[in-house]
Amino acid sequence: MRLHVIGLGGAGGRVADRLAAAHGSDPFLAGVNAFDTDMDALGALDALGEERRYRFGDAAGGDGLDGDLHAGRRLGDAHASELGRAMDDQQPSLAEAFLIAVGLGGAAGAGAAPALAEELSRLYDAPVYAFGFLPVPSETEAPGDDGPAGGTRERESPRTPHRPLAERNAARTLDALSDRCAAVFPFDNAAWLRPSETLGGARDRLNGAAVERVAALFGAGETPEGTETPQQVLDASDVARAVGSDGEIAAIGHATQAVESPDSGSRFGLGLFGSGEPAEVDTSAAVSAIETVIRKATRGKNTVEVPDGRADRTLLVVGGPPAWLNREAIADGRRWLAEETESDAILSGDAPVHDGDAVSAVVIRSGLDEPERVRELRETIE
Repeated sequence: MRLHVIGLGGAGGRVADRLAAAHGSDPFLAGVNAFDTDMDALGALDALGEERRYRFGDAAGGDGLDGDLHAGRRLGDAHASELGRAMDDQQPSLAEAFLIAVGLGGAAGAGAAPALAEELSRLYDAPVYAFGFLPVPSETEAPGDDGPAGGTRERESPRTPHRPLAERNAARTLDALSDRCAAVFPFDNAAWLRPSETLGGARDRLNGAAVERVAALFGAGETPEGTETPQQVLDASDVARAVGSDGEIAAIGHATQAVESPDSGSRFGLGLFGSGEPAEVDTSAAVSAIETVIRKATRGKNTVEVPDGRADRTLLVVGGPPAWLNREAIADGRRWLAEETESDAILSGDAPVHDGDAVSAVVIRSGLDEPERVRELRETIE
């Protein structure tokens, strides 16, 4: 599907920039923009050219908003139409979906995101999704409380930013985005931090994990011209059916496993996608690889916790070298996933990768019971 990504604020801008750097030439990425009130944050982006970076909100004076979500909301309401016009040179009308990437605990991005989501929904028929980073509890702690004991490690690793209003901002922004977006994909920073790791020190790794999952989901249905066509083509309507349109929380799971390419002339053999010389892959090896990635994508670390693993709706996409995509194994994985999630609605697709060296699985679950971290955030405003 053709996806237009908008990075709002510092965190969103970094994700948009990372996506442009890693996937700028991929067919699924129809457009990328970064919008912020902070000149320095925009100037630090590497992959996005100046024509795709846009500062809004002269009232902010070129700096951030120091956590003032209400000021961010006022700027968003005032500048949503302006931001929509700033995207026009990338032909957003051709997009099949929009994704707003944002740090939910901030002010500029989090404040403007609901208004921009509403503006995009007014202008275009395509669904608007939000990918939002949840703040870690230590962001609200007083400076000096963050990080492991001992000064050496703290000097080596950037500290977690001190944002006392981050959790309340996140709770309010989640509610606002749920009212205005088709679905919200939270990324729980706290769950992804390693022991004794600060948010500042982990930022690059977490952004990489987020970008990998966004690309795995939204890039699954797009194949370069001249390559194998998926047997079960994933399109924008499949994603829309899986995540719904009522602003529900959705989780992304992803896993890969390295395999040997059949083109290397090895002993493997099971060609399912039809070619002049079908490559051969050992059936038991293909079945094992597919079972492994589906289970890891389901039970491994997702973008946000999935309580008890259950979901109302589930989407499974299995990718890799065509000869490794054993249809029977994928069907077995789909049945296992239906039992695991207790979901009556299981959608699936495949993503053949000619010359690929790994089998992958993406599992999307929507209609979840409320994750514990989201419940904790909501309690801050009750």
